[in-house]
Amino acid sequence: MAPITEVEGRRVALSNLEKVLYPATGFTKAELLHYYATVAGVLLPHLRDRPVSFLRYPDGPDGQRFFAKNVPPGTPDWVTTAQVPRSAGPARMVLVQDLPSLMWAANLVAEFHTHQWVAGDPGRADRLVFDLDPGPPATVVHCCEVARWLRERLGRDGVEAYAKTSGAKGLHLLAGVRGASSERVSEYAKALAVEAERAMPELVVHRMTRSLRPGKVFVDWSQNAARKTTAAPYTLRARAEPAVSTPVTWAEVERCRAPGDLVFRAADVAARVRDSGDLLAPLFDRGASGTLP
Repeated sequence: MAPITEVEGRRVALSNLEKVLYPATGFTKAELLHYYATVAGVLLPHLRDRPVSFLRYPDGPDGQRFFAKNVPPGTPDWVTTAQVPRSAGPARMVLVQDLPSLMWAANLVAEFHTHQWVAGDPGRADRLVFDLDPGPPATVVHCCEVARWLRERLGRDGVEAYAKTSGAKGLHLLAGVRGASSERVSEYAKALAVEAERAMPELVVHRMTRSLRPGKVFVDWSQNAARKTTAAPYTLRARAEPAVSTPVTWAEVERCRAPGDLVFRAADVAARVRDSGDLLAPLFDRGASGTLP
């Protein structure tokens, strides 16, 4: 029997606590659960009201990985769910609304991926996202150069951008937007990706074609589509080490000179949160969200 823990009045089964999920560092499932409990205060606002796709890796990053979009079998009846539109017809997905739901979801061992809209208004974006993905030998250092260009360009349109590491090898830019459909945000993001490629043709590519990407930064604008999801801030990633998709300051982006400068693991992030809170908190200020031209 899995041990039962009471979390804010809910009974949550937490299983296989001694299991090593990240062999490279010996990071266990108990440590994963502790990490999520520690950062819950900053993570939950980024998950709340957003249908969550789980990229599960129950045997660690070297084991089987699979996406779970529908409500998983055995989900407790107190976990909030929502019906969401899909091309094949409506589906029901999990909403991680509170600490008990977060700990239940963390016990699945999964990355958390969210849409750029909330369940109450699907298809109307409140976020704009760019996923900057370096094609080797390019690295996150080159992503930082592209990110600075995009930040300045977005700023000219009155859109304030914020950065986080992908938790893998790249960088994500996020911005709050209002009054736009997912289709409109996608069109705008694509136009800026094309503009970035024209401004920096030796560094940027806006198309996904693999043969075009070596040595360049792919500016993935497509994750603004209503059906797409992006790794949530503060989610652990299924990588060799327990790396986290971590909010960073623009000063850190400016100072990045080597890939290791923007690698953050679970212990690093917990300390950063204690010291600085959520660097992406301005995204929740609807009055500061940009209106696309």
